[in-house]
Amino acid sequence: MLTDPIIQLVLVDDHHLVRDGIKALIADEKNIQISGEASSGKELFEILQNQVPDIIVLDISLPDISGIEITKRLTESYPDINVLILSMYTNEDFIMNAFKAGAKGYLPKNAKREELLEAINTIYSGEEYYSEFISGIMLKSFIRKSKAPHEDSDKKDSRLTSRETEILKLSAEGDSNQDIADKLNISIRTVESHKNHIMQKLGLRSTADMIIYAIKNKIIEI
Repeated sequence: MLTDPIIQLVLVDDHHLVRDGIKALIADEKNIQISGEASSGKELFEILQNQVPDIIVLDISLPDISGIEITKRLTESYPDINVLILSMYTNEDFIMNAFKAGAKGYLPKNAKREELLEAINTIYSGEEYYSEFISGIMLKSFIRKSKAPHEDSDKKDSRLTSRETEILKLSAEGDSNQDIADKLNISIRTVESHKNHIMQKLGLRSTADMIIYAIKNKIIEI
């Protein structure tokens, strides 16, 4: 009989009580296992010498290096690791910089247990996670930036195919990879391949960047 895979997590927070609280919240989840804990960036990278977890739940404020800088390094050196930011900082700059650095999800520290579990499972499935609260902050940022002067990024050598534009539009409107695959009658792997090509062509790094691009270039309406 096939069993569900175990999601391996590493917790990174300089407060022991916070790490204990997260462990208590997910203690009853059979498909999630805490495989390591760290209180600093240095400790995290020491852990990564011996294991590569599926997800790192990461605070932004750490004693030696910021969680955003850690996310950048992980994105470059450990692309298979997904980063979920769990932070008390919920202003626009922190959120947008975290996603630009490569984070796959962002939660405030007062998030409910259900949100934490949903974020972990969503990220593990290959999607990015935006809570309603974080989505609201991001939308305000997108609207403001879309109204700012910008250069025309739709140059001839980076113009998307009709299928890529279609996938960009659906993704920017909030459809998951599975939703897009179902609507276009293609496989999830094909969707992921198209999205990778889109990001490479346009020099984008995250779904957040794709949404901003789609708004600026009037691919989607606000």
